[in-house]
Amino acid sequence: MPGEDVKKIHKKKLKKKLAREKAAKERDGIGAEEDGSVGKRKRALEPEQPVEGTRSDVKKTKKKEKRIEPTEDEETQDSKVQKRPRVEMDRDEKLVETTDGVLANKKFADLDLSEASMMAMKDMEFEYMTEIQARSIPHALQGRDILGAARTGSGKTLSFLIPVAEMLNKAKWKTRNGTAAVIITPTRELALQIYKVTRELFAYHMHTHGVVMGGANRRAEADKLAKGVTVLVATPGRLLDHLQNTSGFVVKNLQNLIIDEADRILEVGFEEELHQILKLLPQKRQTMLFSATQTTKVEDLIRVSFSNKPIYIGVDDKREYSTVAGLEQGFLVVPEERRFLLLFTFLKRNMKKKVIIFMSSCNAVKFYSELLNFVDIPVMDLHGKQKQHKRTSTFFQFSSAKSAILVCTDVAARGLDIPEVDWILQFDPPDEPKEYIHRVGRTARGVDGKGRALLFLLPSELPFLKFLREVHSLSFHPPAFVSFPCIIIYRILSTMSRSILGQSSVE
Repeated sequence: MPGEDVKKIHKKKLKKKLAREKAAKERDGIGAEEDGSVGKRKRALEPEQPVEGTRSDVKKTKKKEKRIEPTEDEETQDSKVQKRPRVEMDRDEKLVETTDGVLANKKFADLDLSEASMMAMKDMEFEYMTEIQARSIPHALQGRDILGAARTGSGKTLSFLIPVAEMLNKAKWKTRNGTAAVIITPTRELALQIYKVTRELFAYHMHTHGVVMGGANRRAEADKLAKGVTVLVATPGRLLDHLQNTSGFVVKNLQNLIIDEADRILEVGFEEELHQILKLLPQKRQTMLFSATQTTKVEDLIRVSFSNKPIYIGVDDKREYSTVAGLEQGFLVVPEERRFLLLFTFLKRNMKKKVIIFMSSCNAVKFYSELLNFVDIPVMDLHGKQKQHKRTSTFFQFSSAKSAILVCTDVAARGLDIPEVDWILQFDPPDEPKEYIHRVGRTARGVDGKGRALLFLLPSELPFLKFLREVHSLSFHPPAFVSFPCIIIYRILSTMSRSILGQSSVE
C-alpha cells in the first residue's frame, strides 16, 4: 500500500542518517556520549578559543595575564619613546665665561670676519659676543647645522646673520643666482626687527635683502622677488604663498635656512605651512633652528628640517624658565575694583619712564588705551586686530621714544627688541609661566640691562605666584597688599575728574 511504501522510505532515510552520524563520530575519534562529544569537539577543533571554566580558573587566567603585562619602567620608556622621539645630534658642551651672564670674553674680531662685516659691527657698536654667539657662530662658519636654545634677549639674531653674511662674501654671490638665505619668523613685528638688523649688518655688503609678510603689499613683494632678493626675512604664510605662486621667486640655489622662534611658530598654528615650505626648498643646505623650548612638535620639526646631524647649543639648559640678572620682579595684590585706580596712580608717577602694559585681549587693550587717553595719560596701543601699517608705525614709534607708555597684548611679548624699557606691568596675568618670562623679557635687555616688572594679582590669583616661585625658581620682592585709604581714592578720582573736565572745556 502507498502508506507502507512511505514508511519504508522514511526508515531507509533515517538509517542512512544514523549511519552517517556514526561514521562521522568514528572518524573524529570522539566517544559515544553526545553531551561529552560536543564539548570535546569544540576543544579539538577550536583550541585557540578560551574555555569557560570555574571562578578559580578565571582567577588563574587573570593572574597569568597580569604576569605578562609590562612593568612600570617599560611603560615609562615606551611613553617616552612615543612622546619625545630621540633626535640625533652633537652637543657643544664648552663653557664660555660671561659678564653678568650675557657677554662672553670673546670678541667678534677673534672670528676672522670679512672687512665689510667688521665695519658694520663697529657701526653697531658691538665688540664682544654674547654666549650664544660665541658658541654657535664658529660652528656655523664651518657649515654645520645648528640647533640653538637660548633665553630671550641673548643675541640670537646675529648668531645666524653673521654666518649668512660670511657665506655670501666667500661665495661671491650674485643676485642672478636667486635667494641664498631665508629667515622664517613667527610674527610681522619680529620679521621687521630682524630685517632692521639685517640692513645694518649688510650695510657694507653688496647683497640685496628684503622682507615678506602678511598684511603687506603682495604684488610689490612679488616684483622685488622677481628682481632678486639674496637674503629674505619672511613670515610662514606669506613665504609659502610666494613659493607656490610667484614664478620669479628663485630658491633652487638656496644655501641657508633659518627658523627663528620655532616653538612660537608652531604655537600660533603654522605647523602645516612649515612642513610644506620644507618640501619646496632644496634639501642640500645649511639649516639653523632656534627655539626657546623643546616640545614634541619642535622635535618633529627638527627631524624633517635637518638633512645632516645638527650640533646642539643650549644656553641655560638647566633652567627652562629663566630671566636675566638685571631684572627686578615684584607683584601687587589688589581687589578688582581698585585695579584701575592703582594703574592710573602708577602711570601718573612714571610719565617720564618707558612702560609696557600687558593686557589679556585685544578688546581690553582697546578699552583701557581709550580710557587712559581720556583721563589725560597718553598711551599707544598694539594688538593683533590692527592693520599692519598701524602695528608697524606704533612699534617703531615706541621703540625710538625715550619715554612712552604702550598698552598691548602678547603680540609684543616674544622676541621683540625694544630698547631701554623701564617697567613691565602685567595688568592681566599670563596664562602660562613661559608667557610670563617672555613678557618680562622686554626689559633689562643687553649688557648691564636693568629693568623692573610688576605683576597685578587678585587675592584669588596668588596660587599662580606660588607656582612661579616653587616650580620655576623665580624670585620676587616681598608682596605689597594694596588697600587704598578713602582719602587716596578721593584724590585719585579728583585728578581724573579734572582731566576729564579739562578736556571737555577745550572741546
